[in-house]
Amino acid sequence: MPGPSDERFGSESAPLRLASALDLLGGLVVPVAETEVVALKDARGRVLAEDVAATRNLPPHDNSAVDGYALRHADLRPSAETRMAIGGRIAAGHPLDEPVKPVHAYRIFTGAPVPDGCDTIVMQEHVGTADSGVVVLPANVKRGANVRRAGEDLAPGDRVLRRGARLAPQHMAMAAALGLSRLTVYRRLRVAVFSTGDEIQDPDAVPRAGCVFDANRYALMGLLETFGCRLTDLGILPDDPAAIRRALGSASKSHDVLFTSGGISIGDEDHVRDAVRDLGTLDFWRLAIKPGRPLAMGRINDTFFIGLPGNPVAALVTALRVARPLILRRAGVVQVQPNLFRVSAGFSFRKKAGRREWLRAHLEERPGHGLFAVKFRTEGSGVLSSMVAADGLVELPEDAEVVEEGDLVDFLPFSEVMQ
Repeated sequence: MPGPSDERFGSESAPLRLASALDLLGGLVVPVAETEVVALKDARGRVLAEDVAATRNLPPHDNSAVDGYALRHADLRPSAETRMAIGGRIAAGHPLDEPVKPVHAYRIFTGAPVPDGCDTIVMQEHVGTADSGVVVLPANVKRGANVRRAGEDLAPGDRVLRRGARLAPQHMAMAAALGLSRLTVYRRLRVAVFSTGDEIQDPDAVPRAGCVFDANRYALMGLLETFGCRLTDLGILPDDPAAIRRALGSASKSHDVLFTSGGISIGDEDHVRDAVRDLGTLDFWRLAIKPGRPLAMGRINDTFFIGLPGNPVAALVTALRVARPLILRRAGVVQVQPNLFRVSAGFSFRKKAGRREWLRAHLEERPGHGLFAVKFRTEGSGVLSSMVAADGLVELPEDAEVVEEGDLVDFLPFSEVMQ
């Protein structure tokens, strides 16, 4: 395994740009190899490991799109009303059990199979009654009206679900409609999460002077659960290089990804970055972004390491925008980049050129003018209340320097990346 001299990406003098970092990750990360078969009811959020093709027509037979009367179009008078006797009744799940009679209309209900011989359905609202057992059908009825044809949605062999999709309710509905009760998915990622620092305490601990409660670990575990990961909580590691190396080395043997925050800068008590370099490879550790410039990613054996900044806002922002693609790609997801939406800036702002910046903002509807992203009042990476108040992040590219109120900006809703 390459050692410290292979740390080529994101030097002190030239931090790596976000696009370059994501391209690098795209070349390094491959999905876990193992798959398993799960019951359809348990498939939500899992990652499909193979394409799924239709094995039958969908719908499987011609059926009625409305409540009405099924008939042969050839029996209708072209430009005048037609009277027909009612030949029978057809409900969903109960096909007609006799041949269709000429010049007869059959009472049919939504979803019921259209009998052989009938090719048109007239909505009940357009049908009148004459004598008992006789209906009056309007003129100018279109042939094939209100009939859903077998296979008009899918035909056998059509690919309907693609490998690498995270299964959502609509995917489960499609599988069920095709008669599939089980699906082959990638196994869940095994992710170990820990924090470092002698000043960090668990929320249930008795407060000590000079210490803070560990918000980051709980935020990261909650986020990783939404990605479908299987978590191991390694707790809080002390500022002890040997203890950190032991924990990383041990966890790397049984996990796909190691996830932490803090301890990755160049301070005397920042030991995590050096431990990763000693045990494996550090692929990059400085990005041209704000917040979150000290951000490390590397590998120990076949396990990926993600080291996020210690400030809680920076940790969450970089988890969403940098770590999330790695996690999803490792889990087998093909489409890992989130959708950004163009909205108007409800603020003016100046930034340093050459780095990507994220501003916490909430959306505000301005009548007649659409949605505006309104920036939170402060920018500090430790202001956790800004993440609670925000609906998402305004993302400003490297070449942007000035944003004027009303300019169009990219907005990343939290709902796009926290699921």
